[in-house]
Amino acid sequence: MGDCESVAPQLEGEENLIAAAKHIVRALGSNKNLTKDVKKILADLGSQLSTMATIDDEGPDEAFEYLSAVDEARKLIQGLENRCLNGEDEKELLRRAHDVLQLAMQRLEEEFKYLLVQHRQPFEPEHMSFRSSEDDGVDVGSMVSFGDESFEESARRDSVSRTSEECIIDLVHPDVIQDLKCIANSMFMSNYDHECRQAYVIVRKDALDECLFDLEIEKFSIEDVLKMEWGTLNSKIKRWVRAMKVFVRRYLGSEKWLCDQIFSELGSANFVCFVEAAKAPMLQLLNFAEAISIGPHQPEKLVRFLDMYEVLADLLLDIDALFPDEAGSSVKVEYHEVLKRLADSVRATLVEFKNAVATNTSTNPFAGGGIHHLTRYVMNYLRLLVDYKDTLNLLLKNDGSVPVLLSPDSSPSTEDESTSNDFSGGVSAMTLHLQSLTSILEVNLHEKSKLYRDASLQHFFLMNNIHYMAQKVKNSELRVIFGDKWIRKHNWKFQQHAMDYERATWSTILSFLKDESNSSNSSISRTLLKERLRSFYVAFEEVYRTQTAWLIPDVQLREDLRISTSLKVIQAYRTFVGRQMYHIGEKHIRYNAEEMQDYLLDLFEGSQKSLHSPHRR
Repeated sequence: MGDCESVAPQLEGEENLIAAAKHIVRALGSNKNLTKDVKKILADLGSQLSTMATIDDEGPDEAFEYLSAVDEARKLIQGLENRCLNGEDEKELLRRAHDVLQLAMQRLEEEFKYLLVQHRQPFEPEHMSFRSSEDDGVDVGSMVSFGDESFEESARRDSVSRTSEECIIDLVHPDVIQDLKCIANSMFMSNYDHECRQAYVIVRKDALDECLFDLEIEKFSIEDVLKMEWGTLNSKIKRWVRAMKVFVRRYLGSEKWLCDQIFSELGSANFVCFVEAAKAPMLQLLNFAEAISIGPHQPEKLVRFLDMYEVLADLLLDIDALFPDEAGSSVKVEYHEVLKRLADSVRATLVEFKNAVATNTSTNPFAGGGIHHLTRYVMNYLRLLVDYKDTLNLLLKNDGSVPVLLSPDSSPSTEDESTSNDFSGGVSAMTLHLQSLTSILEVNLHEKSKLYRDASLQHFFLMNNIHYMAQKVKNSELRVIFGDKWIRKHNWKFQQHAMDYERATWSTILSFLKDESNSSNSSISRTLLKERLRSFYVAFEEVYRTQTAWLIPDVQLREDLRISTSLKVIQAYRTFVGRQMYHIGEKHIRYNAEEMQDYLLDLFEGSQKSLHSPHRR
């Protein structure tokens, strides 16, 4: 359609009516008297406006003709209002002119809505792979179970393609944009701006609501959210995070572009229409985030709180640009408030996480002295938090909730080194918090170790768990957070527990093989030597029976401890048998050194065996 303000020079048929209307306007301008013929022309104009083809039914010429007729009706009213209307006939004529214009505006309003609806472009989030991974990603689980084995394997971040988020799309077909713009201009010039804005907002708000539906965002009250099971809520949060970026950057950005195209020449109308259409859907999204933030701060929610905070922080500049002044202040204020609440929730949940670790109690010792579920859970959880390093450093920067904890079994040198670093100002807020968490975990593990009656199993349990912690840090992104000094300190710790295990297990047993003489012609009686060897075998077989049931999950640690143990035990056994064979007699020797070494290789597999039954490897 051409420029809607130009005038065609030659008109026929319906065009004659428009020409007649122009004649009325000129007559008003020269203060001529209004005749009955003028009233008839006005009546015919109203009738014609109600029956003329509308914009979407015909071609551009007919559309131009209709808007020209509307324009003449508007000018007629302006001309009448500029006269001093004394007679009833003239006042009646003005009323009729207003009726004609109102009729035209009603038709244009319907036409405006019709064009917006009929020429709406489909929004297809599936093209952005939105639905494909709804339930993928980390399932943080529950602090009750502490350590689902699948947790470690499934730890990965959810993401949305930034390229797809930021692409502006045509929400309405470009072919009708000029028609919509002309209708809007006509309605605004006729003082029907409110009706035009209202028509736009009604249609586009429905479109935005449908967009949220396509993004699988449902409308929930705060009560609904607070009642949801965590599994359901977890899925909906992940869906919300993906939808938020797409909705703001892709859809609202496109909605703003549409408003600018239609209302750009009409003052602030483009902004007002956008805000009125977008306000309710945006508040729906923010209300969900608010409900999440005021709910219980359970530890399993920490990663989701961080996801929500990060997406809102990432979109902050977009929101400030989309809702820049007073008309959009309610959305912007709510947005900033929800962002602050989520930040508070992150800090509160981290405190709850520490409390949950500190207060996780056990009534029975952990079977086999292996890696406790709590240890696995905490360390895998910390690995997830590395992905949020920048955010956590920002949120925890001025947080004074980190206690100064000295973890158990610290060597003086490494503890002093760590402490001096902590107060040097060179350690990040996140590092302090995560190290605090591992210290809390270590204290808890020491309490759990006391449930074992066997001192050697206490050290064995601590060796396993601290080694696991050190390896998790060393072989992951946590190394950057904790640093090599922390790793060296914890390597020293688990090695100390390994030595303490060997001492507690084998010192008494190997004392039976101790050479208490300077030669083989010792004054020790043969009976005593035989008794000492028999006691050694009884103790060794008991260790074999119990410690084959103990478990070292890490292959390298298991092999290292076997070798270390074997070197001590086999060397002492060989020496004793070699020196005392003559006095004891071969028939009292149950096992040769090679068999003993093979038996030691059965230890720490987590499957109990006994030397009283036939030994099979």
